[in-house]
Amino acid sequence: MSTPSLAKSLYYEKDYQALWCGMHNGKTEVVLPDKARVDCVTDTHAIEFDFAKKWGESIGQALYYSLVLNKQPGIVLILEKKSADDRYLARVKKVAKLYNITVWTMTPDDFRGNL
Repeated sequence: MSTPSLAKSLYYEKDYQALWCGMHNGKTEVVLPDKARVDCVTDTHAIEFDFAKKWGESIGQALYYSLVLNKQPGIVLILEKKSADDRYLARVKKVAKLYNITVWTMTPDDFRGNL
């Protein structure tokens, strides 16, 4: 796993993708016919990964990918600033309930023991 030295995030999005997707037997960076890239595809879900501040984008992408791949939509929301990110998680959960989107979360703690 790589660690950004001067970036605002503790890890890159692709690091979260690789860890989570590997643990869930998924494929990363699946390219669709229109050249869009799905962050992770499992047997049941098409999953978008995003940092908490990009919560709104994650919803649209997850829904689109699930439509194209005929899978359930999923979002892995990356929470690196617990207190600040909780509001974004609440927003995603509210919309996810309405549109039947599965939501998971990841934090930097998920890398402990997995590096």
